[in-house]
Amino acid sequence: MKKNKRPTFIDLFSGVGGITSGFEREGFENVFSVDFDKTICKTYKENFPNHKLIEKDIHNLTEKEILKSAKGKEIDLIIGGTPCQGFSMAGNIGRSFIDDPRNHLFKEFARVVSILKPKIFIIENVARAYTHNKGKTKQEIIDLFEGLGYKVNCKVLNSANYGVPQIRNRVFFIGNKLNLPNKFPQKTHDKIAHMTLNGKKIKKWATTKEAIDDLPNLSSGETSLITNHEAMKHSEQMLNKMAFVTNGGSRVQIPDEIRPKSGDVRKYIRYNPDKPSICITGDMRKVFHYSQNRALSVRELARIQSFPDNFIFLGSKMSKQQQVGNAVPPLLAQALAKTIKEVLKNAE
Repeated sequence: MKKNKRPTFIDLFSGVGGITSGFEREGFENVFSVDFDKTICKTYKENFPNHKLIEKDIHNLTEKEILKSAKGKEIDLIIGGTPCQGFSMAGNIGRSFIDDPRNHLFKEFARVVSILKPKIFIIENVARAYTHNKGKTKQEIIDLFEGLGYKVNCKVLNSANYGVPQIRNRVFFIGNKLNLPNKFPQKTHDKIAHMTLNGKKIKKWATTKEAIDDLPNLSSGETSLITNHEAMKHSEQMLNKMAFVTNGGSRVQIPDEIRPKSGDVRKYIRYNPDKPSICITGDMRKVFHYSQNRALSVRELARIQSFPDNFIFLGSKMSKQQQVGNAVPPLLAQALAKTIKEVLKNAE
């Protein structure tokens, strides 16, 4: 990395731009991003109006288009959260994980890497990828990229360890062709604050209350003047059930005669204000605020994902919630960016 040169990156499967946000905070230059969902792309463009966003299915992105979009620049990093639906069955149906057509996006990621030959790549995925099929899946992914000349390692990271007020475990595959060890970010937060042996201060995990308590109170269906801070409209039946659930409590507190016994019964819980949030997903309708009888607003969910308040989500209420839930927390992306920047400096 030349002096004063901003390190460059490409964000594949960018979603709304959680990764892009974190890397930009650390001074990285976005060369281009790729996503195919029209609503998600509207949100990305709203927040990154000066970026080149390729709104296209990555399968249909030709080598010529990829090279043209890179503008002849040396690419330091390609990063992306690769969608994957094949964990439940792959390895049990007579084919490898990588060859399962449901997991083809790993191959598409590898195709872009093989064309642009970045110094480093990072793939983010669900933590299950680490142990799936007794570790064979993890090794298949590693072998795929080692075949392209990269030294590859993977590790499960918990976003709460990097200042995100949420327990969110995700696996990260990092590969480099710099003949250097792959580095993962050192945690800055822990369940209990403490000092490390080398004198580094580790802060206590951020809590749900610290993240959202200053936002205006809302009732079911109520709106506010704060962008994306509007409450979902709940049925009286749902409000009645959830009124029995206390802070950090669950469905077992709901009287047996009205307690949900089918469907997604894993939820019907309340946030514990004094702990990090449970993992934010695309549907949090049955997880209620610790002191208000309603699900969290999109703005509250975005805060728990560590998005700033000036980050605007567009689309339907359900789409906006899914956009937040599917994103990589910007603070976690920023921790990765700091580490990658150090590796690039060492490569000089």
